[in-house]
Amino acid sequence: MDSAPNKSKLTLIVGATDNIERYAYRAADLLQAKGIPFIPIGIKKGMVFGKEIVDLRQKPLLAGIHTITLYLGPTNQTEWVDYLIALQPKRIIFNPGTENPLLFQKAKASGIEVLEACTLVMLTTGQF
Repeated sequence: MDSAPNKSKLTLIVGATDNIERYAYRAADLLQAKGIPFIPIGIKKGMVFGKEIVDLRQKPLLAGIHTITLYLGPTNQTEWVDYLIALQPKRIIFNPGTENPLLFQKAKASGIEVLEACTLVMLTTGQF
């Protein structure tokens, strides 16, 4: 029964990497451990827990995204703002260092919940 709620929280990790030292990788690790499905997306090629990193530059059509968790700094988000909003997630988590007033306001105006929070802390404390 625990897997049903988790499946509804399909999470897009923006800025995904196969570098085990990066927070985006650690988030994928925790999502995997908690049974929460995720899609890694970024501009670097690689594999994250058996999933190929989707090329962000292609702006792929992805459906059913519940949460977007950001691991790109604000200056690297500019090109993707409209794309991320168009995915119509339920929420966007701005991890420390990713805060972006433009994306924040556009998301809020589109009815998307926005959080300035840490995905790792949220997952660890059961707030995800």
